[in-house]
Amino acid sequence: MTTKTILTDVRVFDGTGLTEPTTVTIDGTVIGDEPSGGQVVDGGGATVLPGLIDAHVHLIFPDDLRKLAEHGVTTALDMACWPKERVDSFRGRVPDIRSAGVPAIGPGGNHARMPGMPAEAILTAPGQAAPFVAHRVAEGSDYIKVVIEGDLLDQPTIDAVVAEGKKHGKLTVAHASSVDAYCRAVRAGADVITHVPRDGVLDADTVARMVERGQIAVPTLAMMEAVITGVRPEGQDYAYSRDSVAALHAAGVPILAGTDAFSGPAPLPNPVTHGSSLHHELALLVEAGLTESDALRAATVLPAHHFGLPDRGSVRPGLRADLVLVDGDPSQDIKATTSIRRIWAAGAEVEVTHR
Repeated sequence: MTTKTILTDVRVFDGTGLTEPTTVTIDGTVIGDEPSGGQVVDGGGATVLPGLIDAHVHLIFPDDLRKLAEHGVTTALDMACWPKERVDSFRGRVPDIRSAGVPAIGPGGNHARMPGMPAEAILTAPGQAAPFVAHRVAEGSDYIKVVIEGDLLDQPTIDAVVAEGKKHGKLTVAHASSVDAYCRAVRAGADVITHVPRDGVLDADTVARMVERGQIAVPTLAMMEAVITGVRPEGQDYAYSRDSVAALHAAGVPILAGTDAFSGPAPLPNPVTHGSSLHHELALLVEAGLTESDALRAATVLPAHHFGLPDRGSVRPGLRADLVLVDGDPSQDIKATTSIRRIWAAGAEVEVTHR
């Protein structure tokens, strides 16, 4: 139920830091500009953040949504979910979701062996890109994802998927967790490159090319850390991932906060869980060289901007009333994002049963 709620004596994260104590009004589903005539909530100096956006999740179960919402995630960008009926079952709920639907993958790799992966996901030639993307668009996919995994997809096929996605006016997202895959994703012109290399640090030329082309990174450091510490693959090191993020950020590549949270069976002893992992991701981004304010922007205004969601990501009248009330000052100590008092999604308070 949405009502008019007036939050008094709160400081607002405005993208660079906290404002002086002020008032924020929730008027129905949006942030209002008339601070009267509603239920007053004394914030006691607490901080109001825009609702958090996790720019890389995988949705399987309805409980995934609950976990996200109870940790202040009011928008989730799903990066592979099928069938269409499952994706549609997650829409119109809290958090608000967008989805890639079925990803384009190559034959024989880890992704092809995922339980239930549709046969149509597996591409072997550039000519298959057009019908693949057309089907995703018909199903309602919000963006197109291609998985670059070793050499299972050749460069012409990767290029074709990206080109077809853009032809349909869709944002294109490329999975790349090695230096070679990253270079191939950059070469293809993918709008967003998700993950970050675990086998080496991105070279200056690749980073410069991303800047030149306006490409965006979603590093998912939480998952990179979990893979390295849980599986310890030979020749891989979390320091490569961290240092690649530092290089991207220093060069001006937009960094978005995403976790790769996944609740299905996985061979990791330390799974990346929905909701809580986003707060860990923010801390890892700070460790990689982002300021606290940079990290907060990575989970709010930047994903809203780059994924075409202009109605959220900031605390301003007229935008969706997606708000998180926390104790402390996360623009000075990022761990304060975990000290959540209350959460609103499109003006409705999220009931927190447990975190």
